[in-house]
Amino acid sequence: MTHTSADLLEFESLRELLVRYAGSAMGRAEVSKVRPAADRSWLAETHALNTEAIEYLRAAAKPQPAARGAAVRLRFLDLPDSREAAGKLRIEGAVLEGKEIFDLLSLLDRAADTRMLLMSVRERFPLLSAKAARMGEMRPLLRELSGRIQPDGSLADDASVALHRIRRGIEKQKRLIQDSLERFLRAHRSDGVLQEDFVTLRNDRFVVPIVTGQQGRVEGVIHGSSGSGHTLFVEPFETIELNNELVRMTEEEAREAHRILREMTQRLRRHSEEIAASIEGMGELDWLFGKATFAADFECSIPRFSPPDAPRLHLDAARHPLLEDVLRRQRKPVVPISLTLDPDCRTLLLSGPNTGGKTVALKTVGLLALMAQSGIPVPASEAEFPVFEQVLADLGDQQSIAESLSSFSAHIRRVKEILEIVTQDSLVLLDELGRATDPEEGGSLGVAIIEHLCSWKAFTLASTHLLALKVYGARREGVINGSMGFDRETLQPTYRLRLGAPGESAGLAIAQQLGMPGDLVEKARAAMSTRERDLSDFLAQLQERTAALAAAAERLEEQRQSLSERERAVAREWEQKESAKLKELERRVEVLMGNFEEQARQTMDTILAGAQQRKAAEQARRKVAGTMREMRHQFQATVLPAGDAARQGELAQPLRLAEGARVRLRNVREPARVRRRLSDDRLEVETGFLKMQVPIDDVLEVLPEGAAGSPLPANVSFQPAGPRWDVSHREINLIGKRAEEAVQEVDKFLDQAVMASVSRVRIVHGHGMGVLKRAVAMLLAQHPHVEKFYAAPQSEGGSGATIAELKE
Repeated sequence: MTHTSADLLEFESLRELLVRYAGSAMGRAEVSKVRPAADRSWLAETHALNTEAIEYLRAAAKPQPAARGAAVRLRFLDLPDSREAAGKLRIEGAVLEGKEIFDLLSLLDRAADTRMLLMSVRERFPLLSAKAARMGEMRPLLRELSGRIQPDGSLADDASVALHRIRRGIEKQKRLIQDSLERFLRAHRSDGVLQEDFVTLRNDRFVVPIVTGQQGRVEGVIHGSSGSGHTLFVEPFETIELNNELVRMTEEEAREAHRILREMTQRLRRHSEEIAASIEGMGELDWLFGKATFAADFECSIPRFSPPDAPRLHLDAARHPLLEDVLRRQRKPVVPISLTLDPDCRTLLLSGPNTGGKTVALKTVGLLALMAQSGIPVPASEAEFPVFEQVLADLGDQQSIAESLSSFSAHIRRVKEILEIVTQDSLVLLDELGRATDPEEGGSLGVAIIEHLCSWKAFTLASTHLLALKVYGARREGVINGSMGFDRETLQPTYRLRLGAPGESAGLAIAQQLGMPGDLVEKARAAMSTRERDLSDFLAQLQERTAALAAAAERLEEQRQSLSERERAVAREWEQKESAKLKELERRVEVLMGNFEEQARQTMDTILAGAQQRKAAEQARRKVAGTMREMRHQFQATVLPAGDAARQGELAQPLRLAEGARVRLRNVREPARVRRRLSDDRLEVETGFLKMQVPIDDVLEVLPEGAAGSPLPANVSFQPAGPRWDVSHREINLIGKRAEEAVQEVDKFLDQAVMASVSRVRIVHGHGMGVLKRAVAMLLAQHPHVEKFYAAPQSEGGSGATIAELKE
């Protein structure tokens, strides 16, 4: 956008409000970059991302099981700011400090968790997952470098074999020095040489405190004295060589530490592009989800943008975010505004009482337009804007003594600048048009200015108290009057915007309400001409009638909604009753069919027990099955409603036994293929090398082509080989794995541990965002082999690992 009037519309104050929703320094930096833009493709992409982020937060707020594809609330609070460290990686030869590397790895670990979580929901949130995918996969690098640097930036003892050896040597050397000095203290404990009975450090060397004046009785080197001068710190000759060796080993430790840091820096430098992308991506995601949180807090909506050939400005229940933020702290409600401007009516003239909210209404429209074109959700129930090339505003009194500008001259100069650059793609906001001069001349000038803006087809909102402009708004096609409400009984503005009629200024009433003496107000009212009083009364009556019509329209809308809801409730009640009746009919039919089947089985058992006529028994069985099918078809045709096709489909359908169809037979494991139909109740089928004739009632189901039967019975399965267990390693490392993969590995790990008679195991999952830790905890809480589990002690990893004790 070329002109935004951002200073007059308090866009910087809005930015300060939005900064509160960024959790990290990178997110706050993204907020500082926010600018209004006129690129439609960028706006569409940005608001599509906003929509997904809002939906993601809603999904994450709902209770859901911890599983792959579940939305998990992302955390960006206290995210390390590693932008400077990433910049150093671009400088060849630069070596990062230990703390810089630790913070960078912590950030990359958080980024990897965030990437994993968003990639797992790619089907539901494709834009978010695509943005996360650009951060790159850093898990292999993290597995290689993690654990080598402590949170304070110091290197861990096992950062390298050499460092571990050197530090063990240093500890041993310190013990030798300590033993030597303790022997020295014991030797001089009773001869009055020692000031205190302890060992201390001076200039990184171990010394003992000696009474000043007694140094001649001790052979050693003086390394300093106390502030009072009563104590000298002496290094005995017998520990000098030991201290020298300690200094040499300390320098060797520093060289090894520098080598390790240089090596780790080089390793990170090879991935500098991916690291930079991850840092940038985390900042953008922080800002994106900050906007989503802001949208939830302020009940915002995603704005739409009207096409260029049919521009439209529509706001429903719009609120000024800065005003709403202030009123929330004061526990006061904010009054929303609603308006619509389109190609046939692009100009709104606002009138009404002083302090009635006209200027706030103009600022609300202007600021929300800037927010929409900055990719920010707007606080409104519904919002639609044209894509403005510029927002031009003249708000407030800009008089300047230094520049010799009066209120009127400052107003006219600003309006002149607007008229010189206005286009049909402009939004123009003019507060108190024609103010600070003679009302008649100011009104005529205001009419000319609005007419000029109408000729440019610019969307214009102007506030005024001038009669000429109110009359112009009532007569001019393409211009509409609007008024801010005023309650004449309480002498208070209502701050409600109504379209279609001008409003009264109510200057005398407002003056009286603000404390002006009543006698002065009455004198002013008496001094008004008859025409002015009549006009004021007419506007007041018009305002009251407009308010009454609006109230009647609201009541009609409420009644319409009530009737619609009642109609839906009656429809739901009818559906529930019909469904209950149908379920009862189904239940009764099932009972009858069950009784019939039981009686049929008893009859067949009697036939089989009383005679050896298998043929008669088989015929009886087929007759029973046929009768059951007939009963089901009769039920389907007579009981179920004709239109309830979905419920009819739930009942058994007649089998389609065409020649060549693959079928499954009763008591035959392998699928068979139909060769031909012999009669209404018999088939010739082929299974493997065997041909046979079977009754149709033995056909259990028709198989789709390509479906193969199980080569083994259902109760036969193969088990993997027995557990392999190294008793010297009773832990599993899950760092870098996805939650679902980690849970499967832990489950298998616990089975092997139990079979190997292990009673206690350690599960290392790291810190990160806590995804792995929560998934492991959920598994352990319900695992049959686990007696109890708890966080590991600090010596075994602290909260980055979990100890599980297994049942005997």
